[in-house]
Amino acid sequence: MADSEKDSQSSSTAPSNFIRNKIAEDLASNKHGGLVQTRFPPEPNGYLHIGHAKSICLNFSIAAQNNGSCNLRFDDTNPAKESQEFVDEIKNNIKWLGFDWSGKVRYSSNYFEHLYNFAMQLIENNLAYVCSLSPDQAREYRGSLTEPGTNSPDRDRSQAENIELFRRMRVGEFKDGSFSLRAKIDMASRNINMRDPVLYRIRHINHHQTGDKWCIYPTYDYTHCISDAIENVTHSLCTLEFEDHRPLYDWILQNLAIESLEKVSDLAGSIDNYVLPEQTEFAKLKLNYTMIGKRNLKEMIDTGVVKAWDDPRMPTLAGMRRRGFTAASIRNFCESVGVSRSESVVDMGMLEHSIREDLDKTAPRAMCVLNPLKLTIENVDADFVEKLSLQNHPKQESMGRREVPFTREVFIDRQDFEEKPPAGFKRLVLNGEVRLRGSYVIKCIEVIKDSAGEVIELVGSIDKDTLGKRPKGRKVKGVIHWVSASASIPVTVRLYDRLFNVENPDSKDIDDYRQCLNPNSLLTLENCRVEPSVIENGSSSFFQFEREGYFCVDEKDSRNNKMVFNRTITLRDSWSS
Repeated sequence: MADSEKDSQSSSTAPSNFIRNKIAEDLASNKHGGLVQTRFPPEPNGYLHIGHAKSICLNFSIAAQNNGSCNLRFDDTNPAKESQEFVDEIKNNIKWLGFDWSGKVRYSSNYFEHLYNFAMQLIENNLAYVCSLSPDQAREYRGSLTEPGTNSPDRDRSQAENIELFRRMRVGEFKDGSFSLRAKIDMASRNINMRDPVLYRIRHINHHQTGDKWCIYPTYDYTHCISDAIENVTHSLCTLEFEDHRPLYDWILQNLAIESLEKVSDLAGSIDNYVLPEQTEFAKLKLNYTMIGKRNLKEMIDTGVVKAWDDPRMPTLAGMRRRGFTAASIRNFCESVGVSRSESVVDMGMLEHSIREDLDKTAPRAMCVLNPLKLTIENVDADFVEKLSLQNHPKQESMGRREVPFTREVFIDRQDFEEKPPAGFKRLVLNGEVRLRGSYVIKCIEVIKDSAGEVIELVGSIDKDTLGKRPKGRKVKGVIHWVSASASIPVTVRLYDRLFNVENPDSKDIDDYRQCLNPNSLLTLENCRVEPSVIENGSSSFFQFEREGYFCVDEKDSRNNKMVFNRTITLRDSWSS
């Protein structure tokens, strides 16, 4: 991360919110020995999405603003859905956003031995038991929101039998689903999460970090709080969906011997006067015209709605990065959304505004003709070439200038010519004039068509006295972009747009989200033409193609012999009502 970015994260001028206020109070009272330790705990079962970006920005910036530290810990307790690919991609995304974690990368699987010992501790204290109910039976015994649960037939097993069964579970004597370890709390609790929740399940499956060492795996609720305590986390920040899980978070920690936790505190250093971590919930980021649940994202990939996790239409950070969203724009967006406990839906327009605002300042300008139509200039020689000097940015002189070759034959966009122009049309017409961007005023004097009556070429003449000057005695209103026919380079351009055409594709009123797909979410155009500076300029992969939008090089699909550009966003919001 650049020093300027670090300074901005630690600035005391950061917007206030209830979490920052709480941490300020804790520091003032020396509650955690004057230290702030946060963590970002992703489950490596998919790619991070824009909702995770809010959590990343919050956890890392809160720590930086208070001279604390933030751990990266993978809560890897479900190897059936996890992979090393997801681990690597998550680390890359965090780095790309501009953040770095404290110390080494941590995994809940690092603590499996400790978690097992803590589970034994609960059994020995008559606070956990081995249950033989199947998952379906356990759901039936659990009760409902209006009816209390029923005790498992195994709830009163002896301590010795529970210890023996749990040991045999560990060494692999039993099949998947035959036993589980459950906390002994209260099957009549109003909070279903407290009705003897499962702590361990049997799963004979290879783990991406531990291999075949384990065949029992702890649940997320059991693992998460203990991992926080092991790492001396002071403030465990999570989304509101975990609010009902907080009593279980506290129950587990309060029923473990503190001295046992202290024995493993060397994994994260020590804090004077350490107290157990507190869970604090905030509203998750919800974005309209989007689905961000990992289950939905995976289903869209599996059914071919999108190509992969990094499809530029996906709300994943990998997809957004590939589409051309910058890390700065996402950080600014997350800051502007703010942090609260009130659930709300953020307008996609806010995110799009963030990237437009960033790229307007930083993206060099260039010309790209998406739908080429040849225009031959009759009043210059066939070998005529003039090197025009154009600014790379109209407001940023420091970005320099570029050479753009102007030749006898140029390409303009087919949409910039009309034989029968509609009212108010200010582009090129027969016997009409426009200015070629950064070049001369040109007049169309002839239209050439093929046998089917389609326009295939225009012939025009330039006013040679209009380079950098207004024409004498007349006013030319239209300005269009162009490229040299001989010097321009053919490229593929992908025009991306929102994936859904309704605000809430995940609504219960919608039977199938596929009915809400935007048919224009991806349009691929072959044989577009860009000015040569776009390829020659190795210092940028982002451009504003004048009059068309903001684009970036698709690093994944581009080849030396054919570049691919993705449209990040249009110049203006076409979705606002």
